[in-house]
Amino acid sequence: MTTIAVVGAGAGLGQAAARRFGHEGFSVALVSRAQENVDRLAGELTREGITARGYAADVRDRATLADVLGRAAADLGPVEVLQYSPVPRQEFLRSVLDTTVDELAAATEFSILGVATAVAQVLPGMRERGRGTVLLVNGSSAVTPNGKVAGTSTAFAAESAYGAMLHDALAPEGVHVAQLVIPGAIGGGDPLYAPDALADRLWTIHRGRGVYRTTVGEVIV
Repeated sequence: MTTIAVVGAGAGLGQAAARRFGHEGFSVALVSRAQENVDRLAGELTREGITARGYAADVRDRATLADVLGRAAADLGPVEVLQYSPVPRQEFLRSVLDTTVDELAAATEFSILGVATAVAQVLPGMRERGRGTVLLVNGSSAVTPNGKVAGTSTAFAAESAYGAMLHDALAPEGVHVAQLVIPGAIGGGDPLYAPDALADRLWTIHRGRGVYRTTVGEVIV
């Protein structure tokens, strides 16, 4: 059995994606800062017949993040899908004139170095097997800079560029890197942005293995 590792797992999109892939036969590794959180989410999935386990790691703690992804593969099976979707912290959502150097550095660790660490851990196995998917989930500031949220605008843009380069380099090997841009509030009442709808879209992106970036509302061909 292969595994989806959801980095930044929460009760919304993370859990919905875990459930969607789990019902397709994937084992599920849920990663977030709080062990209690991921244990609760894993318990809910287990009661639905999905093999799931929770792991605690802060994405800015690169050694721990790499370690838990390695343990997840050993416990549950090789990671065939990596979803990186942690919720940005409040200090990354300040205006550009109020954002400090330290806050930009933290956002960089969160959205770029965290992604690179996770990818470095799972990519050798994907390349060896000749298949795998990396799913990056971002808000609209990844493609349109927003001076009101300078930390995410800066770091998401770099994450987007990194993912695009990985997509181009890995596509010939059968490894798909894709970015889903969500320009609205998840679970805010619009059915297009409901967690289950977004999880279905992530599954479609994984199965389609097409272009690098798609935005919620666009037709996937």
